[in-house]
Amino acid sequence: MLKEISSSRGVPVREFTLVHLMTLQDPSLLPELTVNSDAVTRISSLNESHIDLVNKTWKFGGDEKGYKNIKKLVSHFPTCCIIDENGQPVSWVLVYDYCALGMLYTLPEYRGKGYAKILISTIARRLHAQGYPVYCFIEEENELSYRLFKNLGFTEDPTYKAAWFEFNH
Repeated sequence: MLKEISSSRGVPVREFTLVHLMTLQDPSLLPELTVNSDAVTRISSLNESHIDLVNKTWKFGGDEKGYKNIKKLVSHFPTCCIIDENGQPVSWVLVYDYCALGMLYTLPEYRGKGYAKILISTIARRLHAQGYPVYCFIEEENELSYRLFKNLGFTEDPTYKAAWFEFNH
């Protein structure tokens, strides 16, 4: 319906994606982190020097609009990352201005090390301890992320479906 209305009015529209809503009701389901783990000792937060990297890797970023959005999130909302020996992020997760976890990403050469589990567990516990809901949206075709969040104790709300659109793109 949105596509038809926008077309009839000459407004360009692009459908981004369909998403699942995943929530974490019980943070005790999250795995315990080994304090002496190398990755755990390298947990940090993103800063402005990391915005370009996040923007380049974000599916919906790569432009000035994405840069500004990420800058706002990094400046005003919680972030969590794992840094390498040079202090550069190799894996990260942000919190959107509507409190959902998002932009979870691990550089290809660092995948398979459990970094995403560590980051999700860390930021989810932090948000829950501060009284915030812990949730995320996962694209329907992203089976890997869906399984990851399911395995960490997140559950899908089957009554909620969303489609994201961009108008005047």
